[in-house]
Amino acid sequence: MPELPEVETTRRGIAPHSENKTVAELIVRDPRLRWPVPGDLPALLAGRVLRGADRRAKYLLLRFDHGTVIVHLGMSGSLRVITDASPAQKHDHIDLVFSDGVRLRFNDPRRFGCWLWAEQPDKHPLLASLGPEPLSEGFNGPYLFRKSRKRKTPIKSLLMDNRIVVGVGNIYANEALFKTGIHPNRPAGRISAARYHQLAEAIKETLSAAILMGGTTLRDFVNSEGKPGYFAQSLLAYGRGGQPCVECQHPLKEIRMNQRSTVYCTRCQR
Repeated sequence: MPELPEVETTRRGIAPHSENKTVAELIVRDPRLRWPVPGDLPALLAGRVLRGADRRAKYLLLRFDHGTVIVHLGMSGSLRVITDASPAQKHDHIDLVFSDGVRLRFNDPRRFGCWLWAEQPDKHPLLASLGPEPLSEGFNGPYLFRKSRKRKTPIKSLLMDNRIVVGVGNIYANEALFKTGIHPNRPAGRISAARYHQLAEAIKETLSAAILMGGTTLRDFVNSEGKPGYFAQSLLAYGRGGQPCVECQHPLKEIRMNQRSTVYCTRCQR
């Protein structure tokens, strides 16, 4: 599934081509996504100006004066900028067409994504209970330390709880924990404030690097130009189970936590 850097890469790609443009029409070829596309969405958007393309967690927010379209890429979706007359393909379910002919084309082979409408997006059930953004000033070591007190849950599980912090995801949790030498199974309440400071900084550093490199190359992900990301070439832990640790050369161990792959070094991470 595309994670925060992939979604942010998409947002940055579509923003210059869509912001402050008038919608000519919304073409819905197949409304059967994870949740049905609202039947009145084309009428709600026609003739309206898209004021901003924002992001909250792994959701893209297409903001209009009278409300917001909440877009999720799902397991295999992409939102691409189309500037020519390229015909729609089999899984191109939605086109948001602007008056200058440019369109945002939503492709989703598995149909696990969504296009929903919210007049007050911050109160929408998908967004209302989300924690802070990991790249915001509100997310830092002291915040993580406070949230972790008396918690026996593994630190990796805490980082992937969207009520604590949004968008860290499996790949980047693996990487940040490796960089700070913290065992993914270590109880969150047994980590010091100093180590939480290091962990928060590692999360910011890892996500920022991934965004600059266009996201991680996932099985299905492409950015707004149809190109894959390349951060996978820089991964230190995730996807490297059995390979030598870059620090001590001991083979990395791979286990399953909450049905997700978790890779760590038994020597370097405590």
